[in-house]
Amino acid sequence: MLKTKIGLITLITVTLACIIAVLYEFDVVGFSHEFLMAVRWIVATVLVVNALFKKNLTTWILTCMIMGIFVGLDFPNLAISLQPLSKGFIKLVKTIVGPILFSTLVYGIAGHSDLKQVGRMAWKSMLYFFCATTCAIFIGLGAINLTRAGVGVDVAHMPHEELPVAKESMDEHILKTLPDHVHPVYKFTSFIRDLFPENIVKSVADNQVLQIVVFSILFGIGLAMVDEKKRKPLVDFTESMSETMFKFTNMIMYFAPIGVGAAMAYTVGHLGVDILKNLFMLLATLYFALVCFLCLVLLPVALYLKIPVKRFINAIKEPVSIAFATTSSDAALPKAMSAMEKFGVPRKIVSFVIPTGYSFNLDGTSLYLSLAAIFVAQAAGIHLSFGHQLMIAFTLMITSKGVAAVPRASLIILIATADQFGLPTFVIAAILGIDELMDMARTSVNVIGNCLATVVVAKWEGEFDEEAPYREDTEEAI
Repeated sequence: MLKTKIGLITLITVTLACIIAVLYEFDVVGFSHEFLMAVRWIVATVLVVNALFKKNLTTWILTCMIMGIFVGLDFPNLAISLQPLSKGFIKLVKTIVGPILFSTLVYGIAGHSDLKQVGRMAWKSMLYFFCATTCAIFIGLGAINLTRAGVGVDVAHMPHEELPVAKESMDEHILKTLPDHVHPVYKFTSFIRDLFPENIVKSVADNQVLQIVVFSILFGIGLAMVDEKKRKPLVDFTESMSETMFKFTNMIMYFAPIGVGAAMAYTVGHLGVDILKNLFMLLATLYFALVCFLCLVLLPVALYLKIPVKRFINAIKEPVSIAFATTSSDAALPKAMSAMEKFGVPRKIVSFVIPTGYSFNLDGTSLYLSLAAIFVAQAAGIHLSFGHQLMIAFTLMITSKGVAAVPRASLIILIATADQFGLPTFVIAAILGIDELMDMARTSVNVIGNCLATVVVAKWEGEFDEEAPYREDTEEAI
């Protein structure tokens, strides 16, 4: 009864605070800075009390995320100084990625010795990834051509930030010596080359997810070919290791509210809110396009496969919250894997589909890149035909593989593509200020898309546990 009353008080307090914020932003009522600050911290206090009574990790993550925004608004210097906490949380999570991928993939393959299923999962996953990212690209193109957010934008008077510069690689040096018509061939073959690890320890240290996946699959296949007596000790080891890493993940997630809150505080503290006024249309177009993708592509897929949508949302809310605040899919990977396993997807499918999707199923990133590239052209007053837009979009889809793990790495891809197609990079410098806010949304959609992909492949394979989502609800209720 007390918990219900506190929940009601929290809802009323947050609603009143939102009304006050809207009245102030639209100049209906002129509240003082001190009054607004007092309202914010009353809301924060109520949210903390609510979280203490709910004793739920997701509630704490959302509460700390909101408190981070308040700290960023009222104490920007303190907020910026909290960044090491968010960086520390991401580093802590990255220590899990290599071991958890290796152990779950090797056990999934060698423990069941079904090599044909690995091949089936591979082509089914790739087909789904291709269809999903293609839809995302077209929705991005449609949204930016509909809103024309870049037309009339005065980029000259916006704050320009220094663009990240990618060092010229040996591949880029070689491409300069080759004629243009063979560039796509060289880029494709170099992508295939980069799938294979030179040194697995180096791949783990550099967080090369796809290289870890390839090594683990080959190792698992090799182990499956060994006779039972010699295979069993390693299979048992990888099973124990995977169980340990999932427990390790649960321990680290207790630090998630602090890491997420610090990340939000830093974002608001160093960006401020004035930057939104200049590029609001671009930000709104991206969020609108991502919502359209969720509602027009992912939701119909879930409904067609009879996936319990509400329970699916409940299962992924923690990894998505972490991805949103930290702007890194990597930070959400261990929790996403454990959440999908609890939801009813077998571990062998989860451990294959999610890490592979981090390189091939970047729905949010693909949508953003197609949208941002056309925005750059619109802001610069360059007219692009539909065919030209498609060329840019599909070039971005190929070059964007593997950027999900790195916050804002997609900017490097966008800059390189703009140079390739003769688009001005100074516009990208102008939008860099809100890239972090856009990265939050696209990273969240990347995680949602990959979580759904595991359920799609599990249903396709006929191995989804239909009772698991309902069992999870029952266990939580108890």
